[in-house]
Amino acid sequence: MKNIDLQNKTVEEMSMILKDLKAKLLQFNFELGEKRLKDYSQIKKTKKEIARILTFLKSKS
Repeated sequence: MKNIDLQNKTVEEMSMILKDLKAKLLQFNFELGEKRLKDYSQIKKTKKEIARILTFLKSKS
């Protein structure tokens, strides 16, 4: 998700996206532990996306 897309979202929408991304990251970590994860870069991308959303949430409040 681009920064422009995040600027157009409400706080509630960003909170829902954040919740989904955290669940996705948890799933990636379980798959990593079971050695089923094929694309390791997804973990890094998800963490970056979470950080980006948290930054926008802090700047809006």
